[in-house]
Amino acid sequence: MTSQIPPVLVGLFDDAAAFPPGSLPIEEAVPAHVAHMRGAHAGLVGAFVLAAKDIDRLGELTADLPGGSLDLSVTVALPDVSAALAAARRIPAVRLVGLEVAVPDGVAADTVVPALAAAIDDDLTVYVEVPRDDRREALLAGLAGTPYLAKFRTGGVRAELYPDERELAASVLAATRAGVAFKATAGLHHALRNTDPETGFEQHGFLNLLVATGAALKGAEEAELVALLADRDGDRVAERVRTLPPQVRDVFRSFGTCSVAEPATESAGLGLLPAATVADLTEVSA
Repeated sequence: MTSQIPPVLVGLFDDAAAFPPGSLPIEEAVPAHVAHMRGAHAGLVGAFVLAAKDIDRLGELTADLPGGSLDLSVTVALPDVSAALAAARRIPAVRLVGLEVAVPDGVAADTVVPALAAAIDDDLTVYVEVPRDDRREALLAGLAGTPYLAKFRTGGVRAELYPDERELAASVLAATRAGVAFKATAGLHHALRNTDPETGFEQHGFLNLLVATGAALKGAEEAELVALLADRDGDRVAERVRTLPPQVRDVFRSFGTCSVAEPATESAGLGLLPAATVADLTEVSA
């Protein structure tokens, strides 16, 4: 079924169901993820994302799964990387595919890469959450030419956690020009740029972010990326997504979502997914 899904959407939705605002209990999030990975829409779904503090609970919840069958990406703050790696690797069903590292306040940008190099001795995919402060430029420069990727926060449970179009455009442009691939996290609840009717928050669309990344790869300047991130015309954005080369995903790797169903359903509504995938998704989510 993966062959029916556009390459630019394959594996785009990392399953972060256990995180806010969904906050699904891990006892429900794990079987729900397994159901997604067994459905016709499995090609859309990336890793299961879990905080390091919850790893130990995975042992019992995955005891009946085959060895290495659950792709896991762990979120952890420096300097606790080694402990999180060890905990994840003790669980037979887990295949550790990613590490998402937060950089606490007060940690200098130039210390991040050496700390990761000292703690990680394999080819694990590592994302470093880039702080939204004056460390951003230095940290992105430090990641360039290393195996480590960037992670951009695009929202949260408070309005101030959402970067505006100009800030996000600048981040995408800086990462692209530095040759640093990235993932996104939080706030990308919908396919298109929108205003949340309940909170009034201005929310980015994950399809807008895909399109803006494609433009950055073609050499667009910041103003063009700002306009693409702000576009709320579904037909226009969907058409731009259809023309994106698969290579855009070499840069924009994935985004964490607390609902697989919501972004997939909205993508389908814009004509970007086959009907069989949508029917299967509806069944699994019911």
